[in-house]
This record gives sequence, C-alpha cells and structure tokens, in this order.
Amino acid sequence: MAKMAITCNGDDSANIMPTLIMASSGLALDNEVVVFVCPAGARWMLKGELESLGTPKGLPNPIELFDTIMDLGAEMILCELALENKGIDPKDLRDDRIKITSAPPFLMEVEDATLTFSF
Repeated sequence: MAKMAITCNGDDSANIMPTLIMASSGLALDNEVVVFVCPAGARWMLKGELESLGTPKGLPNPIELFDTIMDLGAEMILCELALENKGIDPKDLRDDRIKITSAPPFLMEVEDATLTFSF
C-alpha cells in the first residue's frame, strides 16, 4: 500500500478543497493517507467551518469529502501549535478522530510516503 502525505497550510477554499479531494482520491485508490493541517488552515477543522463553504461550483461537497475521509481511515492531524496560535479548544474540533500533534511526529510518520502534496 502506498502512503500519501498531504499538508494544508492555508485559510481559504483553494487550500482545503484540494486537500480534501486528494485525500479522498488517495483513499479510493487504496493508499494510506495522512493529512497534516498547519495553523494557517486550522479553522477548517472546527465545527461549522466546512459548512460555511457550501458546495463550491463544480466541486464535491466538502462536508461529505471530510466525512468520507475520516470514515475510510485517513489520519487527520492538526498541528498542536494551532491550539494557542489560533485559540482553538480541542472540544471545538469537528471530529473527535482528529489527532493533535506537532510536526516532528508527522514527519517521522510520513518519511516513507511515496506521494506528497501541499496546499
């Protein structure tokens, strides 16, 4: 099984939508997928934020993508720096399966990734 590493480092839909699309596509192709959300993209991991996007014209529904990604077993990681930097309380995350950790453990986990993407 191939491993995909995806980072989301932006606050607008041009960052989160490709992150979600590539993650769900990788899972559909039977890849192991690890997504790391940097502080800049952290708001997308909060309850209600994906809903604010609606369904962008010509793109899949971001909420359905996120739910599918989580249900298919991707590892979704929020950088722990976002907690203080963005004032995030872990109880406000949209899914309790979102893992909170720092960059070094993420990098160690994906050092054997064959596909890497950053948005």
